[in-house]
Amino acid sequence: MSATLAEVLHTFEPAYLRQHTLSTPQARAWRAIVACRTPALGGQLQRCDQCAREQRLFHSCRNRHCPQCQNDARDAWRQAQLAELLPVPYCHLVFTLPHALNALAQFHARWAYGTLMQCAAATLSEFAANPRWLGATAAFTLVLHTWTQDLRRHIHVHALMACGGLDGDGLWCAPKRSPTFLFPVHALSRVFRGNFVDALRRASQAGDLPRDPANTPAMRQARLAELKRHDWVVYAKTPLTGPETVLDYLSRYTHRVAVSNERIVGIDANGVRLRVRADDHGGKRTVLIDGPTFIARFLQHVLPPGFKRIRHYGLLSPAVKAERLAQARLALSMPAANAQAREDAATFLQRVTGIEVSCCPHCRLGHWRTVQVLPPQRGCAAPQAVACRGPP
Repeated sequence: MSATLAEVLHTFEPAYLRQHTLSTPQARAWRAIVACRTPALGGQLQRCDQCAREQRLFHSCRNRHCPQCQNDARDAWRQAQLAELLPVPYCHLVFTLPHALNALAQFHARWAYGTLMQCAAATLSEFAANPRWLGATAAFTLVLHTWTQDLRRHIHVHALMACGGLDGDGLWCAPKRSPTFLFPVHALSRVFRGNFVDALRRASQAGDLPRDPANTPAMRQARLAELKRHDWVVYAKTPLTGPETVLDYLSRYTHRVAVSNERIVGIDANGVRLRVRADDHGGKRTVLIDGPTFIARFLQHVLPPGFKRIRHYGLLSPAVKAERLAQARLALSMPAANAQAREDAATFLQRVTGIEVSCCPHCRLGHWRTVQVLPPQRGCAAPQAVACRGPP
């Protein structure tokens, strides 16, 4: 029998909290996930205006780590981005931090994640500006992920980049080597590694990493030597064509959480059974993870407060997006962007399936009407002893 993340947190809460304390962001995420769509957040009492049947709809928490709240957020984001796509192929690249930096990220997550995104963006912008490859300002979006399928720490960013850019004269420049080839990944890897290692060295010298596990000069030198010993992983996937395909592809990454409820197969006395990817061909397998270990792995992916895990650069930078995208459309002979026709989920469902969600499924004649606002029931879903402050 399948289970949910909220059930995992509730079931193994005592065992986990006996051995661990929670940071403020972790406690906030925990409370939100457990309370999501329960009486703890309040809701509405609805009644059919024909057969008088009643139903209770409870509010969602809207926490970005909650697996129940991301579908609506993803669809809204997808709709908002539709007008910003250009009629060119798009390339998907992945920049990954070596696991030697996992310990640093545990204590300085904001610095590690932010520097990763800054260095990936600087590397892509540098290659795009090089006349050998593009000679233009590119348009790309970065999305941070920090997990593997079994919830271990694996810090990487996904980049979706238009194959082309806008030069200083307002002309569209296609990639020099091929319409679907942007940059060589081995060269990207070396420049990316150099950018990050330089940033790490400067931060250490400036004292910006006071809780760095490598807390002696010798340990920091050893870590730098290890980071320079191997090439860093930069991976480029097959270019995508067609705006709908590109947007559907990217939206699968933008609002993905560390674990979805669909992947939690079940809970028993031995732990949590989790469905993970078995191979690159879509195969699946199930792994058993001890309950407290599962929670610890999940909580390490709670982001620092206010950290933006989706960022736009180049032509998509918020400061210049309106002007530069208009220039790009003109250069590509695109029609002016029109306001996108928008419809809510209920209207879409009725148009596609003929089902009206506001119609009572019992009598099929009446409609649901809100007859009472249900106030939040404080304390009914909040975990105990979670107001502990630890590493952010």
